[in-house]
Amino acid sequence: MTPLVLACVVFAAILHAGWNAVLRGGSDRLWSMTLMMAAVAGASAVAMVFLPWPNAASWPYIIASALIHTGYNLSLVRTYRSGDLEQTYPISRGSSPVLVALGAAAFAHETLSLIPIVGIALVSGGILSLALQGRRVRADFLPAALVTGVLIGAYTVVDGIGVRLSGNSLSYAASMFLLWSLTMPPLYVAMRGMPPAYTRVQTAMALGGGLVSILAYGIVIWAMQYDAMGMVSALRETSVVYAALFGRFFLGEELSPRRIASCLAVALGAACLAW
Repeated sequence: MTPLVLACVVFAAILHAGWNAVLRGGSDRLWSMTLMMAAVAGASAVAMVFLPWPNAASWPYIIASALIHTGYNLSLVRTYRSGDLEQTYPISRGSSPVLVALGAAAFAHETLSLIPIVGIALVSGGILSLALQGRRVRADFLPAALVTGVLIGAYTVVDGIGVRLSGNSLSYAASMFLLWSLTMPPLYVAMRGMPPAYTRVQTAMALGGGLVSILAYGIVIWAMQYDAMGMVSALRETSVVYAALFGRFFLGEELSPRRIASCLAVALGAACLAW
């Protein structure tokens, strides 16, 4: 992995943890997600005015990714309804790097050497251990967290293949983001009806979180043009380290020495991937 791609994906991981903390801290997470998608729609629509259309071969992947992302949104909101960020987030994210590596091998014929495989295993193992230390995992949010992980793996592989066919990573990302974001407002109306009374600060935070989310995943889509999907996915999931810190300092969640040790395992895995 080149230093530029490495630095960009690490930056994306920090951004990703940030918008997840915004979503977790909202009083109505489905409405927060809908506001985030409104910001995504606006930014994507403006970008599409100035970008060329993606190659026709990539459009089935754009549509598939948008649909999978919609399911991911709903599953993520369900996951965050119970359990703190430090437990739900690792379960959702920890299962995906291995799934991405397997999916990339099956559908994109990617192969990895021993050190990246060790790195992916360390990242996934460290992430999952964050959720399993000293506390019983609650059954009410475990299925949604695991489904979220599967959906993350699915859309990552779809986007990794699609962006390589698109001819332009920005065009691919903007098109997918636009289709994805337009699904959320109708879903909210169908599920909840009238939106809640959010303050200006809450609304601004959700809209800002949406802009951060497209930058974070847009970087990942760009990076998958140049490096193996499993490696990029695992490095992105180091965001759990930053999520644990965000949960501790902004949401008042506990960060124990054992969790710090798990974060160090994730960091070691990331070092393997970078090396």
